[in-house]
Amino acid sequence: MTEPVYQVLWPLGRSTVKEIDAKPRISDLSKATIAHLSHYGFRHDEMIPVIEAEMSERYPGIKFVGPEEFGNIHGPKHGKEALPVLPDKLREYGVDGVITGIGSCGTCTPAVVRASFVAEKAGVPATTIVATSFLRQAAANARGEGMADLGVSEFPGVIMTQSADELKKNVADTLVPNIIRELTKTVVVEDEVVEPEARDVVFTGTFDEVQEYYLQNHWTDGLPVTPPTVERVEAFLRFTDRNPGEVLGVIQPANREATVWATAVNGVMSGCRPEYMPILIGIVEAMSEPNFYARDFGATPGLEPMVIVSGPIVKQLDFNFGTAVMRVGRQSNTSIGRFARMFLRNLVGLRFSPDETDKATIGLGMNVAAAENEDAVSDIGWQSFSQSFGFSREDNVVTVQSVMCSTIPIYTAGETAKEHLDRLVEIFGGTCAGWAHTGIKKAKNFPLLLMSPGVASILAREGLSKADVQQYIYDNTKIKVSTLYRHAWELGYTSFDLKELHADGMVSDAYVESDDLERLVPVFVKPEGIGIVLAGDPGRNQSRGYVQNQSHGYPTAKKIDLPADWDAMIQPK
Repeated sequence: MTEPVYQVLWPLGRSTVKEIDAKPRISDLSKATIAHLSHYGFRHDEMIPVIEAEMSERYPGIKFVGPEEFGNIHGPKHGKEALPVLPDKLREYGVDGVITGIGSCGTCTPAVVRASFVAEKAGVPATTIVATSFLRQAAANARGEGMADLGVSEFPGVIMTQSADELKKNVADTLVPNIIRELTKTVVVEDEVVEPEARDVVFTGTFDEVQEYYLQNHWTDGLPVTPPTVERVEAFLRFTDRNPGEVLGVIQPANREATVWATAVNGVMSGCRPEYMPILIGIVEAMSEPNFYARDFGATPGLEPMVIVSGPIVKQLDFNFGTAVMRVGRQSNTSIGRFARMFLRNLVGLRFSPDETDKATIGLGMNVAAAENEDAVSDIGWQSFSQSFGFSREDNVVTVQSVMCSTIPIYTAGETAKEHLDRLVEIFGGTCAGWAHTGIKKAKNFPLLLMSPGVASILAREGLSKADVQQYIYDNTKIKVSTLYRHAWELGYTSFDLKELHADGMVSDAYVESDDLERLVPVFVKPEGIGIVLAGDPGRNQSRGYVQNQSHGYPTAKKIDLPADWDAMIQPK
């Protein structure tokens, strides 16, 4: 018997990158004015004086403009304010060259590259300080911005484990020579790469040959994929009224078009059924929202997307919302969860090999899609998860957010609501406390709690609404300020300061009521940010919490757009 042969498609999207050349380097640094750009992390404040002293010794006439003149170039608030006005600021100060720092994490490295890119596009040569482990990520992000020749200056080793003397020596002996080289060198531009069109067959071969081809091109998650042939993709497209060429989003670092067609290709590869296509489109639309920051899912904490499905479609497509809800095994939950990760890999461009745009230090496995137990929500009279985003119970909704880890199983017992709530505060709140500094710094925090209907019914029996539960957890989950500062510094927020955050409007008065470092402050930013989904075995008294990564992947909900003849299409054959 002859083994089948498959003609398979390209799983990426058309690149939107427009190449620009790096600006001419500086011929005489002794006559130059150099600007420091910073995100105020990873001990940049310790490096800047050494950089200036060392470069001033070599080039006596050199001048510097400090980072405070340009603002924080990273973050959902500061970055949006600083980067648009950066070209004008550089001209105002007569800047001849830029030193941007520091890339030493999975989100700050792309951020400093973007800042240097803005400078180069404005006509000012720039170099970006990047720690050794993040050099490949910086190079990949520079290519994604259209600047393969963007200058990168290596800082050797792990910044947060070096003594003050070791740090100073590495700046003087290694970093400064790298900065000088990058600001004065001749640049070389790479040749343009010609890419396939959407319907182009990129490979023909047997099942095993297809798997090997996709593995070698880094287009898979390491598991076998369903070969994405034209026929399979077109089967998916029958379940949407959207144009196959419609662009749902373009996301850094790859800056590729996430079209309806490319969505279907990756859905096929992930093992989805054609009728899941409307949900896949909703997922891509959610993750393509600018404020979702899918580009930052390569962060060192190891973010993963969590997909939550709500509405009548849960039963129509046979989602598991009961026992073992987060296990692999049900095709809808499992393949749709896999698709979210495949989307990040192929269309966003986050891979730990070969480019290291995914810089998860350790990471965790993919999440299967969670489905809400709509019957339990009705039985206890609570608001559904999707209703918290303004949708009705009749709407089919898909929500995507980031999670980094889960708590241990939280068993709560007793006949009173308080007994259950106090345990949730202790374990769920206590787990989230270790990551509180990130949410506080960004004024965003969206932890997720999957709660068995058996637990929720006890709380509802005493008249507590979901909002009451959120408020209790918020009011009673606290952390010492000294612990908060320590956690922030260890992460790399070496300029973390509650008073400055308060002045910027990022935190409430509760965080600055005194200077006592042993005082307790809230772990969560606001009670309504605590997500609660009813799911799991209703016959057991268990919940499980998930820690979310502040502004990176805040919960984003989309109504699922069904084709006009949906009901007829999903009828059993």
